[in-house]
Amino acid sequence: MTPRYRRFDSIAPAPAVTDPIEAALGLRARGKMEEALDVLAGVTAPASQDIWNLRGDLQFELGRIQDATASYTAAMAAGSTNIHAVQNVALCHYRMKQWEAAAGAFRDVLAYESHRDDARLGLGACLLHLNRTEEALTCFEQCWSQTSRARAEFGKATALQLVRRFDQAEAAYERALAADPKLDEALSNLIAMSMEVFDLSRIHRYALRLLDILPQSPIALQALVLVALERREFEEAASYFGRFLEHAPEPTSGGGETIEYRLGLEVVARLNQMLGNRGVSHRIVRTTQPPTRRLEDGWKQ
Repeated sequence: MTPRYRRFDSIAPAPAVTDPIEAALGLRARGKMEEALDVLAGVTAPASQDIWNLRGDLQFELGRIQDATASYTAAMAAGSTNIHAVQNVALCHYRMKQWEAAAGAFRDVLAYESHRDDARLGLGACLLHLNRTEEALTCFEQCWSQTSRARAEFGKATALQLVRRFDQAEAAYERALAADPKLDEALSNLIAMSMEVFDLSRIHRYALRLLDILPQSPIALQALVLVALERREFEEAASYFGRFLEHAPEPTSGGGETIEYRLGLEVVARLNQMLGNRGVSHRIVRTTQPPTRRLEDGWKQ
């Protein structure tokens, strides 16, 4: 779940709107993003904060994050404090994985509006990426609003998992799921945490819950294969593994943690026989990144 992105036209309208802004908003409403940018680029007088903000919004929505950062920064320089620009500068740095800069910008938001839990959640995510786990935990614990409850508990659980306070992390993930039962990232992290201590009953329970949300989840299916093999339930293992092979993700290279489960030759032969020689190897490999891998998804609205 990324921190919340705020569109210029989603905030309180200015008392007066210039013609270029009206024209650009009209073009954006019709999906003509480039034309809207051209209208704003044609402004010859010194651009107002509103124009810079709208330029930043259009550039952000077109994926031009660096250009958007420059526009929002210009909006901040064009007049008095503009919280819309400050918030979106933070988000731009976050999208570019500039964690220190993003953290500083989220702190600026909180300095102006201390009640903003969306900024507090963004700051906590940055601190996790910077491996400042205890600071992140404090940040998530300071969230107070009901709307931030699931995301704050998810962030708190992730921080607790990273410092291996597993019992507390499990309780926090459960609170996050109570607030948002569809938060599949929480269940994925619970499975990974249960794998670390190799608790089969927990792996099984959380994998089944994840399948209820995502019926073809590779993480859940591989977890259920592992549990079934450990319990010598070969038909069930073959069933789950067959489903996994039908929806297996593309292999990735790159910096995740790898959990490897090696199969004996007899087990491989038995699974291949049950699956019609579909190429079961000696290993079931699940590659994941650390639990922060999906943290930003917790910010989705």
